[in-house]
Amino acid sequence: MTLGQHQEEFARHLAMLINKAYDLGYKVRVGEVYRSPEQQRIYVETGRSKTFNSMHLKKCAADLHFFKNGELVYPRELGEYWQSLDKANSAGMFWKTFVDAPHFERRN
Repeated sequence: MTLGQHQEEFARHLAMLINKAYDLGYKVRVGEVYRSPEQQRIYVETGRSKTFNSMHLKKCAADLHFFKNGELVYPRELGEYWQSLDKANSAGMFWKTFVDAPHFERRN
């Protein structure tokens, strides 16, 4: 699969995730999707990221913020749903060494 094809699948799954969130009564705010190499370097240097190989650099990651009753939440059910869409999908809320609750990515 080419990078472009991964990006297309990522976009399709992201739309499905956002629609699922609204179906479950959440409001969604989209954070960062694409990240420049310069911004990634800053994040690593300041501890906001642990890698120079972020899927944001490949346009295969998004940070999503969910709200219910005006409160910011990161529902486990949406992370599970994301991962159920494809084995290449990973939700940062389940990572062991560096938890990144708003992060949803497609690994390629």
